[in-house]
Amino acid sequence: MTAPTETEVKIRLSDTARTIDRIGAAGFHESVPRVFEANTLYDTPERHLRQKEMLLRLREVGDKSVITWKGPGVPGRYKSRTEIETTLGSAETMAQIFHRLGYEPSFRYEKFRTEFTRDEAPGVITVDETPIGSFLELEGAGDWIDQTAAQLGFSPEQYILDSYGTLYIADCERRGVLPAQMVFASTPGQVVRHCS
Repeated sequence: MTAPTETEVKIRLSDTARTIDRIGAAGFHESVPRVFEANTLYDTPERHLRQKEMLLRLREVGDKSVITWKGPGVPGRYKSRTEIETTLGSAETMAQIFHRLGYEPSFRYEKFRTEFTRDEAPGVITVDETPIGSFLELEGAGDWIDQTAAQLGFSPEQYILDSYGTLYIADCERRGVLPAQMVFASTPGQVVRHCS
């Protein structure tokens, strides 16, 4: 059984509202309204998964929980890696199972995500508002990513292949603060840059 492969790029946004206007003008519609996501990565104390370039994530979105495993990335101009995920009945129960298996929370990151699709288009656009800024994500086949990026006014030189964890650490280093968790400083609904 072959696991699905996720292929995507991120693009840092300087004007989120303008980008959303461009997305609408390109014929995309909001398929998932803006929603708060809490993501927790799990690993062993020795960071065995990270050493193997794997990721184990528990995501909470409203009353839905999703568990995701991602494999090592494939080198190239897009971020491409095997991804297996499924919904869960209880994030709290899954966290207890992880603990019993020797996995503990290693990093938490939060964001507000809005998803856009276009009829019969083979890809998905998401706008992520995070504590370190807003990002466009394009997920689909490479040619679709390039065509959609160009249609929205972006070039391949703007593609980012780094994870939010890597981007968060770079942001903290740039600002001279110690990294911890990429979370909002106050209650959900308000975007505040924060490294704690």
